[in-house]
Amino acid sequence: MARIKIIKVQVEGGKASTAPPLGPALTDAGLNAAEVVEKINKLTEPYKGFTVTVNIIVDLDTKEYDVKLELPTTTSLLLHFAGASEPSGDPAHKKVGDIKLEDVIRVAILKKPELNAKSLKAAVKTILGSARSIGLTVDGKDPKEVVAEVNRGVYDELFKKYEEEWNRR
Repeated sequence: MARIKIIKVQVEGGKASTAPPLGPALTDAGLNAAEVVEKINKLTEPYKGFTVTVNIIVDLDTKEYDVKLELPTTTSLLLHFAGASEPSGDPAHKKVGDIKLEDVIRVAILKKPELNAKSLKAAVKTILGSARSIGLTVDGKDPKEVVAEVNRGVYDELFKKYEEEWNRR
C-alpha cells in the first residue's frame, strides 16, 4: 500500500519559492524542491496576481508526485478585475464595480478547467451571469444586456482574438 503525503500551500501565481514552508516540506518528502517549485510556477503563471492553493500529492515510496491546483473562485477573479472588495448584498440595486468584457473573457479562460462550457462564448455567458449576481456591470451595461449582445454576435471579432488561448487550455 502506497504511503501518500499531501503538501498543501497557498502561493501567488507564478511566485512559489523554496523558502519555508514549501521548500522544507518538499525536502522532507524526499523531493527536489527546486524542480517542484519550477513546475508549480509554470502551472500557476496564468494566475499572476492571485492566490492559488496548490496540492502536491507525493508517493513517499517512489517519490513520484503530482501537482493539483485549486483555482481562485469566479467571484474573487471578477472582484479583482473590478477593483471591488466584496460582492453586492443587493446586486439588482447596488453595483460594486464595472469591468471590461475582455476581463470577463480572461476569467472564462482562467476558469476553463472547472467550467462545463464547450465554447469560449458559452463560458463567457456563464461568467457574465456570475458578474450580474455579485453586482458588477460590464462596459457600463447590465451583464444580461451583454449576454443578449453576445447572442447577436456583436463581439464575435473579440472572441476570435481569444479562441486560440481558450483552445490551448
